[in-house]
Amino acid sequence: MRSALDIDFAELDEGDYVVHIQHGIGRYLGLRLLPFGAGRKGNVSADVDPQAESESGQECLVIEYAPGDAGQPPPRLYVPVTEAHLVSKYIGAGKARPPLNTLGGTRWAKTKAQAERAVCDLAGELLSIQAARESQPGHAVAPDTPWQREFEASFIYEETPDQRRAILETKADLEKPKPMDRLICGDVGFGKTEVAIRAAFKTVMDGRQVAVLVPTTVLAQQHFNTFRERMADYPVRIELLSRFRTRRLQERVIQDLAAGAVDIVIGTHRLVQEDVQFKDLGLVVIDEEQRFGVMQKEKFKRLRKLVDVLTLSATPIPRTLYLALTGARDMSTIETPPQDRLPVETIVTQYDERVIRDAVQRELNRGGQVFFLHNRVLTIDTMAQKLKALVPQARIVVGHGQMHSDDLEEVMTKFVDGEADVLLSTSIIESGLDIPNANTILIDRADRFGLSDTPICCCRAMRVC
Repeated sequence: MRSALDIDFAELDEGDYVVHIQHGIGRYLGLRLLPFGAGRKGNVSADVDPQAESESGQECLVIEYAPGDAGQPPPRLYVPVTEAHLVSKYIGAGKARPPLNTLGGTRWAKTKAQAERAVCDLAGELLSIQAARESQPGHAVAPDTPWQREFEASFIYEETPDQRRAILETKADLEKPKPMDRLICGDVGFGKTEVAIRAAFKTVMDGRQVAVLVPTTVLAQQHFNTFRERMADYPVRIELLSRFRTRRLQERVIQDLAAGAVDIVIGTHRLVQEDVQFKDLGLVVIDEEQRFGVMQKEKFKRLRKLVDVLTLSATPIPRTLYLALTGARDMSTIETPPQDRLPVETIVTQYDERVIRDAVQRELNRGGQVFFLHNRVLTIDTMAQKLKALVPQARIVVGHGQMHSDDLEEVMTKFVDGEADVLLSTSIIESGLDIPNANTILIDRADRFGLSDTPICCCRAMRVC
């Protein structure tokens, strides 16, 4: 349970929807100073005069609820800041406005009871799936073929010791008659993707299909390009399922998946929708697994309880880490950095245009590129104008998740191909993008990001708050 000191009221704006653990969903109306002793102890109810403020008293959060009867004014709940841990910001799917609960009503109690039952049902289902995976024999992939050895020898980089060990452990799991469930944990750029590529190739050579689940369309496109480039010399069909593809193309890919004509499919949450079926799914790779919910990650295990699962993450969630540390899942760690990789240099400073100009100019002088993270779509164009004024010679492109898919793809392609010097974007770049020529990232208002939110996709990071 959080204490009142942990509450950041800056996260709440007047009009935001909030959830009180006892009374349900209401509308936050701000803070108000009420006289000591006003109302009941604890939560002050609506019978207190809303105008009753004083120069000294207890500060309360004001939450408005739905009226119990038609024609009645909406009641307000006054929650002292000492009990602010009972209130949290409402987080819902999409932009739909939730209906407000009524004070003293039964709907919120029923909602909590239904949620508790749903959690118990999901836990029971997960337990039955895991029990089936542990008790039933799985499919043992054949040992390495000459093509597998030739494919691995074509890797243009030298594997690090940790990466080589992770590859051997993964392939050994695939060859066992037991469903694989392995976590590959390593920093961005340490070679997790190559482990997944070799596991996917080995599975395809055994005549089975592979699904690669990623959190963003940009990362899906990058993986699609990487997989196709690595397997260009082999008869492997690789397809992409994301909003970068038209509806007609998506429907064709889904039909070919069901018919077994597609060997590897790379996609976003589109892969876990009901209309996506596989003929013989053998391996599921989940990249950036901390970005997915439990039900999304377990979807493939429901489709085929004996499917092999390979999870990639630089910052695994506590549940995943707990399962790995207790032995319920196998884990390989890649701690050895690639050759000639420099340690990350992090600078936290006040917003200073001179620092921004010098950082961008330094990259331009060496022929490099820069990420600039500004996580506000409404003001991102204004920031682009500021950057253009600071560094007129820099080629700046802007990308964010609300852009049309074709426009966003064009922006990312320009940056990857080196036709732009600065990518000004929102947090869509946070999912492990691999652009080796971009070695500096500037993060505007870094204090607004959590540990796993801050992008760590560059070799040298500069965070400007």
